[in-house]
Amino acid sequence: MIFEAADFVFKPPREIAFARRILIKPSARCSQPHPATTSRETLGAVISSIRSVSGADIVLLERSHGSETMQSIYQELGYDFPHTMLLDVDQCLPVAVENPLPKPFAISTFWVPSVILSCDFLITIAPFKVVAGSGDFSIKNILGILPASKYQRELKVLDGSDQHPDVASIAADLYFTVPFDMGIVDGRKKLTSADDPLQGEIEDYGKIFVGPPYEVDCQASHAAGVATEYLRLIEEAQVDKGRSNNDAREQWG
Repeated sequence: MIFEAADFVFKPPREIAFARRILIKPSARCSQPHPATTSRETLGAVISSIRSVSGADIVLLERSHGSETMQSIYQELGYDFPHTMLLDVDQCLPVAVENPLPKPFAISTFWVPSVILSCDFLITIAPFKVVAGSGDFSIKNILGILPASKYQRELKVLDGSDQHPDVASIAADLYFTVPFDMGIVDGRKKLTSADDPLQGEIEDYGKIFVGPPYEVDCQASHAAGVATEYLRLIEEAQVDKGRSNNDAREQWG
C-alpha cells in the first residue's frame, strides 16, 4: 500500500502481536539525514505502533559505511527509542545460511548475523532512492546485513566506492535466503544519483510504501519510472522454482 507521509500511521500485521523478537533493518550506514538514511519519523512511527500491540524485543541492525561507529550513527540520527536494542552487524557473530534456490545467481551460502535467526518478524525500511537509473529500495537494503569480514569486495559496491556486476544477483539471492516479512520504502524525500547512494539530487516526495518487500519495491520502481534489475531476477527465480516444484510432483506423482 502507498500512504501519504504526512498522515502515515503504521498498522502492524497480526503476526507482530505474537512475535517475541522483531528485527528492523533501517538504512543507516552513515549519519547523513534522510533520504540518505531512513528518517527518524518513519522509523519512530513503526516502533511506536509495534509497541502498542506487542511487548516483543525490538532490534535495530545495521553496518557502518566508514569510520563512524554504529552507536555514534544511531545517536546522530536520533534513533534513541526506549527499550530498543541497537546492534552493529560487524560486532555480531556470523553464521552460515544456505541459499534455497536450486540455481543461485551468485552466492550459494551466506554469512549473516546470528541474531537474525532468533527473530520472529523481519522488517526492512529503506529510503526512496534511484541510483544509476535503478531502484535502491527495501530488498537492496537487506544487503547491509552482510558482515564486512566476509564480504569486503561486495560491500564496496554498497558504499558507492566500486562497481560490481553481481550486486543485483546477490540481492536476489539474499531475498530468498533471508526472507524479510515486510518492506517499507520511506519516501518522505527522494534521492536521485548517478552513482553515489548517499549523495545526489533531493526532492520532497511525501509517500511511504508498505507491504511484502517484493511488492513494495515493484510499486516504488513503477512510481519512479525505473527498471530494477534485482526484481527481474527475483521474478525469474520464482518462475524457475515453480517449474522445479512441478517437475518434482510429476516425478513422485
